[in-house]
Amino acid sequence: MPHSSHHIDNKALTAELKIEARRLGFVACGVAPADATPDSAMRLREWLESGAHGDMLWMEERAGQRGTPRALWPDVKSVVMLGMSYAPAEDPLRLADAPGIARISAYAQGQDYHDIVKKALKALARWLVDRAGGDLKVFVDTAPVMEKPLAEAAGLGWQGKHTNLVSRDHGSWLFLGAIMTTLDLAADGPGRGGCGSCDACQRACPTAAFPAPYRLDARRCISYLTIENKGPIPHEFRAAMGNRIYGCDDCLAVCPWNKFAATAAANRAFAARAELAAPEIADLLALDDPAFRAVFAGSPIKRIGRDRMVRNALIAAGNDRGRHLLPAVLRLLDDPAPVVRGAAIWALERIDPAGFAAARATRLPAEADASVRAEWLGVAMEA
Repeated sequence: MPHSSHHIDNKALTAELKIEARRLGFVACGVAPADATPDSAMRLREWLESGAHGDMLWMEERAGQRGTPRALWPDVKSVVMLGMSYAPAEDPLRLADAPGIARISAYAQGQDYHDIVKKALKALARWLVDRAGGDLKVFVDTAPVMEKPLAEAAGLGWQGKHTNLVSRDHGSWLFLGAIMTTLDLAADGPGRGGCGSCDACQRACPTAAFPAPYRLDARRCISYLTIENKGPIPHEFRAAMGNRIYGCDDCLAVCPWNKFAATAAANRAFAARAELAAPEIADLLALDDPAFRAVFAGSPIKRIGRDRMVRNALIAAGNDRGRHLLPAVLRLLDDPAPVVRGAAIWALERIDPAGFAAARATRLPAEADASVRAEWLGVAMEA
C-alpha cells in the first residue's frame, strides 16, 4: 500500500476513511475544506458581544482562534467531522417532575464522551497517517473549534433553531469530533435540510433561553446554569429547573427529527448507568466529596464537583417539596460551601415555610457569607 499522499486518489481515500470511521463506531463522517465556514467568526463575535455566553470567558479569550480552522492552525487544508450517536433508549422527558427523582441529561448518563470519542478519533487519525501521511490534529470539545458549523459544512446535518446539529438519520443525539489535516481530501457538500416553520424546541424551553431562532442565550439555559455556572442559581430560573440537576434535553427531545434517530446506532458506552438513569434526590443530597467522586467516576458529571451537584439537587428538592427530603435539607444548612447553604435555604422555604422562619431567626445573625445572608433575607443577589 503506498503511504505517500501523492499516489492516492482523494476520492478513494475519503471513501476508505469513511469506511474506517464506521468501523471505529462513528455513525457520521464528512469532510469540509478548511475555509468552509467564512461567516462563523462574525456570528461568534456578535454572540459574544451580546454577552450571551455568560461566565464562559474562555470563549472570549480564544474567539480569535475559534472563528475558522486556519486561525487555529494555518496549515490545515481539510477538516474531517465525525459524529458518534448517543440516542437514548427511553424518552428523556419521561421523568419530568417524577416525585423524588432527579433528571440527568441523556448525554451524561453513560461513560464520559471525551474519553470514548477521543480514543476512536486517535485510532482514525493513526489510520489516516499510515494510509496517506500528512500532519493532523484531533479535537473533542477541548479546543476553540466551531464543531457545529463545520459539521454542517461537512454534510453531517444542519444547525437547528436550538443551535445544535440536527441529522436526518441521527436527530440531535450526536457527539462531534474533528480531525484537521494538511491533506487535501475530497470535500462533501454542506448538510441539506432544515427546520422549516417548526419551533417545537423554542416552545419547549423551560427558561425561554432562545431570544430568536438559531440564537441561544446561555445565561438562561438550564445546561449552562447547572454545569458552567459556579455561583447560586439565579432566582428567576429555580422553579423552571424542576428536577433537572445536570443539563437539560427538552429542546432536543421534542425535535421531530429525533423520531427517526436509530437508537440501535447508539454507542453502547453511552447507555445509561442504572444509578444515573433515575437518581433519587435524597441520595444526591447525601453526597460528600469522596462519595461524589465514587459515583461519578468515568462520567462527564465529575467535572462540576460535589458542591455544584448538591446545589442543583437542593433546587430539585425545593421543586419536589417532598417532606422526606427535609432532614437532608436541614443538615445542608451547615454545609461548608456557601453555594450549598444558600440552595438549602431556598429548598427549606419551599418544603417547610414555618421551619424556614424558625431557622432564619437562629441562623441569620451567625451567617458571615453575603450570598447566604441574601438567601435568608429573600434578596435576589446573583453571582
